Amino acid sequence: MNRIILKKASAGYMSFRRNFSLSNSLLKSYNSRKELRDAKKIVVKLGSAVITREDQSGIALGRLASIVEQVSELQNSGKQVLMVTSGAVALGRQKVSKELIYKSLKETNGNFCQNIEKSALDKKACAATGQNGLMSLYSSLFSQYGIETAQVLVTKADFQSEHTLKHLQSTLNYLMEAKIVPILNTNDAIGYPPELTQDIDGSLNINDNDSLSAHLATMVKSDLLLLMSDVNGVYNCPPDYPGSRLMETLCPAEDRNLLNFGEKSNVGTGGMESKITAAEYALKNDCSVIICNGKQQNAIVDCINGKKVGTFFTNEPIPSIVSVENLALSARNGGRILQTLPADKRSTIIRDYSQLLLANSRQIYEANMLDIELAKKNNLSQVLQSRLLLNEKKLITLADGMQQIAANTNILGKVLKSVQLADELILKQVTVPIGVLLVIFESRPDSLPQICSLSIASGNGLLLKGGSEALNTNRVLHQLVQDALEQYVPRETISLLNTREEINDLLQLDSKYIDLIIPRGSNELVQNIQKNSKSIPVLGHAEGICHVFVDKDCDPETALKVVKDAKCDYPSACNAMETLLIHRDLVKTQLFQSIVDLFKMENVKLYAGPNLQKYTTELPPAKKLNHEYSDLELTIEVADDVHSAVEHINRFGSNHTESVITRNDEVAEYFLKHVDSACVFLNTSTRMADGYRFGLGAEVGISTGRLHARGPVGVEGLLTTKWLINGNAHTASDFSTGKKKFLHKILN
Repeated sequence: MNRIILKKASAGYMSFRRNFSLSNSLLKSYNSRKELRDAKKIVVKLGSAVITREDQSGIALGRLASIVEQVSELQNSGKQVLMVTSGAVALGRQKVSKELIYKSLKETNGNFCQNIEKSALDKKACAATGQNGLMSLYSSLFSQYGIETAQVLVTKADFQSEHTLKHLQSTLNYLMEAKIVPILNTNDAIGYPPELTQDIDGSLNINDNDSLSAHLATMVKSDLLLLMSDVNGVYNCPPDYPGSRLMETLCPAEDRNLLNFGEKSNVGTGGMESKITAAEYALKNDCSVIICNGKQQNAIVDCINGKKVGTFFTNEPIPSIVSVENLALSARNGGRILQTLPADKRSTIIRDYSQLLLANSRQIYEANMLDIELAKKNNLSQVLQSRLLLNEKKLITLADGMQQIAANTNILGKVLKSVQLADELILKQVTVPIGVLLVIFESRPDSLPQICSLSIASGNGLLLKGGSEALNTNRVLHQLVQDALEQYVPRETISLLNTREEINDLLQLDSKYIDLIIPRGSNELVQNIQKNSKSIPVLGHAEGICHVFVDKDCDPETALKVVKDAKCDYPSACNAMETLLIHRDLVKTQLFQSIVDLFKMENVKLYAGPNLQKYTTELPPAKKLNHEYSDLELTIEVADDVHSAVEHINRFGSNHTESVITRNDEVAEYFLKHVDSACVFLNTSTRMADGYRFGLGAEVGISTGRLHARGPVGVEGLLTTKWLINGNAHTASDFSTGKKKFLHKILN
C-alpha cells in the first residue's frame, strides 16, 4: 500500500520537476573557473569525513570553524549560501556511547534491546541525539559573524510529494532571501527503507547527502554546488594506483568512460561514484559543480575565486590542451637532445633565429603595435608602455647580442677540473646544462629572444611566460624560435605558456619537471614566485634599488655625466639609479646645484632624504629610502663620507648595482671592497650592469642572491657540473684494504 501511494506521489513530483526544470533552463552553468566569482547562490555539501574527527566520534571543531568563517565571508559579501551537512551521527555516537557505558555499569544482565538490530538502533539513535547538538554548534559559530541559521530535516519521501516539495522550495528561497543560512540534513532518525522509495523513472535517488545536495541545488536554482569530502577531487583512477592523475576539469559527456572508481570514503554513505552521479544531475540542471577536499585550507573561498581546487565540472567539451606536466617533460626531452648537438649546430640555431627576427620584422612590429594599442586602452603606465615597445633600434641591438651568444656555445663538456685519483683512475668535473628552466618575465618582449638564445647555447629546455600585455608580440617571437629549432630538435624544446593558472600549476611541481625558476619583473612578481614555488629553486632579484655616491674628490664633469645616464637613460630599467648620495662637503657647492638643475631639465622629480632636509626645504621629503621608482623620480641624500655611504647602501639597497664617483684611490678601494652588492662600479653608470654590455651577449636575468650565479646571468650562469670517472675495475675496498693508494694528482 505504501509503495502504491509513493508511486502516485512520485508521478506528481516528476510533473512538477519537469515544469521547474523548464523555468530553470534559462540558467546556464559556467564554462570556466574564472566565472565562479559571479556565482550568487551556492550550495555547500559537507561530507562526514570533512567535519568529523579521525576516530569518527565527535566533530573536528577547528575545521568546522574555518568552514563557517568562509561561508560567512561569502554570505556577508552578498551571496546566498545553503549548506547540506553530515555529522549528526558522529556527534550523537559520542553522546550515546557514554550513556550506554553508564547503563552497562548499572545493569548486570548485559541484555539491551535484544529484539532490535544494534547497528540500526545505533545510527538512528545517534542521529536523533546528535542533530540538536550539531545545530547548536552551527548556530553558535555563525553568530560570531552576525549570521542566523535555520535547521531543515528532510527524508526521501519529502521529494516524492509535490505538496511537500513546493513548500520546501518556498521555505528555502524565503530563508535565503532573508540572508539566513539554511542547514539541511537527511532525517536519519526516521529514514524510510530504500525498497519502499525507489524512483520509478530511474532518476537520481536521494540515498545520501551528495544526491540530496544536487536536488536542492536544482531546486533553489543555485549557480554552484560544492561537494566537499576527504578527497582532492576526481582522479582517473584511485589516487594510490600507478599513473593516477587528478582531473582538474571534467566534462561528463566526454570523460565518464575514462574513470575507474575505487573505494568510498572511510566515513559517510557516499563514494566517489555517487558524487559524480550527483554532480552530473546538478550539471544537467545548469548548476556548476566542484568536487574538492573540504579539509584543504580556504577551499570554499579559493573555489569561488577561480583557483584550481578540486575537479570542476563543465558541459563544454574540454579542448585538447597539453598539461603543464607534459610541456615540462617535452622541454626536458628536447633539452637532452639539444645538449648533445655539436656547438656549431647550437650556434646555427641561434643565428637562424636572429635572421628570422630581422626577416619578419614587419610582422613583429604589427603584433607589437596591437599590444601597444591595448596597453593605451587599458591605461597601462608610461613606464610599462616604454618597456613594451619593440622598435627597429631594439630589434637590431637584440640581433647583434644574439650573434655574440652564438659565438659562445662551446661551453658544454668543458673540463673544469681533472684529477688522477690513482693509477688508471681519472676524475673530471665537466660543465652540463641545468636542465629545464622556467623564465617568467613582464612587459619586455625583447627579453624572449635573449632568453631563448641563452637557453639554446647552454643546452637547456625552456618554458616561457611573458606578461599578458605583450601577448601578441610574444606569440610571434615564440613561433620564430620554434621555426629555428625544428631543423635539429623538437619545437617543444621551448614552449610559451599563456595563462597565469599554468604558472600556478608549474610552481606546485618538483624538480622532476623543472630545475630552476627565473622571474624577471616587479618586486611583487618575484616575491610571489619565491613564496609560491613548492620546491623549485628561484633565481633572481626582488628589487633594483641602485645607488650612486658622489664623493667630494670626484671629477665634476664625470659626476654630471654618470648621474644623468644612471637615472635618465632608461628610468624603468632595474639598473637605473634610484638614490643619489652626495658627500656633505658638496651640498653647498656649484656641483650640487648643477646636478639639481640637470635633473630638473630632464623632468626628474626630486625628493630629499632626512639628512638633505637639514640643508634645504626646496625638495619634498622622500617617503622612504628604499623605494624603487622605475620612473623619472629620484631620492637625494647626504652622506658624511664613504663609510656612511656604504652603510646606507648596505642598509637600504637591494644588493643590485652601486657606483662611486671619485678620484681618491682609498675611497674607491673602500667602496668597491665593502659594498655588498652583485655589481659595484667606479666612475661608471649603474646602467652598465647588463649582460650585453658585459659581453655576455644577453642576460636571462640579474641575480642578487649568493648561490650559483650573481649579477647579470649569461650563458655560463645556466650551467652546472657533473663528475666523470674513468677507471679500470677500481673498487672502494681496494683502497680501504690498502691494495691501492690514492694519488690525488691535479692534472689541470
